[in-house]
Amino acid sequence: MNYYNVGKIVNTQGLQGEMRVLSVTDFAEERFKKGSMLALFDKKDNFVMNVEIASHRKMKNFDIVKFKGMYHINDIEKYRDFTLKVAEQDLSDLDEGEFYYHEIIGLNVYERGILIGTIKEILQPGANDVWVVKRKSKRDLLLPYIPPVVLNIDLENSRVDVEIPEGLDDEN
Repeated sequence: MNYYNVGKIVNTQGLQGEMRVLSVTDFAEERFKKGSMLALFDKKDNFVMNVEIASHRKMKNFDIVKFKGMYHINDIEKYRDFTLKVAEQDLSDLDEGEFYYHEIIGLNVYERGILIGTIKEILQPGANDVWVVKRKSKRDLLLPYIPPVVLNIDLENSRVDVEIPEGLDDEN
């Protein structure tokens, strides 16, 4: 079974079994809602167990979650730096033009037909996502995921066509 990252447990929160999760999903409200099932993976990316979300709230840049049956800090301290993932079968269908991060990461990025790199990571700094493009012999390029920059996404051919605005790439 395939699993996809939705967050990393970065610390405990208080004494009542809550954890601070650094989310890596556009669907935090759905992934962390009460009753949702997620898989817990250790620091070496080994499956540990399935967990059910007992509660969720937002606090600053973190999602604060609590697992069903784990209501004390002593129950959850050992899960610090573990990863939360969603099973492929639990992914919901998206509207046209929407994508999961795992579908975008790894795509080749082209500008005017020329390969410029591969998407290695997606950042969520604010208003829009930023795609980190790994390039050969150059620094990574940070591309905002906005219509004038990202022209076309072709999952079937593992390709993204972009138009890099003047001044965005200081190595040209």
